[in-house]
Amino acid sequence: MLLSLLALLSAALLARAAPPTCYSRVLSLSKEITESFKELQTSKAKDPCVETLPRLYLDIHNYCVLTKLRDFVAYPRCERVLEVSELKEKARSLYTIMISYCRRDLAFLTDDCNALESPIHSSIESSEDIDS
Repeated sequence: MLLSLLALLSAALLARAAPPTCYSRVLSLSKEITESFKELQTSKAKDPCVETLPRLYLDIHNYCVLTKLRDFVAYPRCERVLEVSELKEKARSLYTIMISYCRRDLAFLTDDCNALESPIHSSIESSEDIDS
């Protein structure tokens, strides 16, 4: 019995120690970027230029996310705001990961660019939120 429990715990630890897949890395980075953007938008000490930034909601299952990332990184304002520069660097990293390292591993389920402008809480996100 004790040996079975020890084996089960060891297997659980090994599963958590496995390196992230391309998909899991892209998913976690996109969530991190989206949350950072929300925090930046709601910050009490935000710079006025932050209000002019393009909306940044990321759904990695939508092909238009690549254009959204590219446009955000190329946005010419707010370079003087450290948080915006850091966010742009994360967006650039995500874009690079998606178009080069994980290009063959990702499957886009839609190409609805309007969905990234006015997001609806999708069933995919709901199921991920339940898992968290």
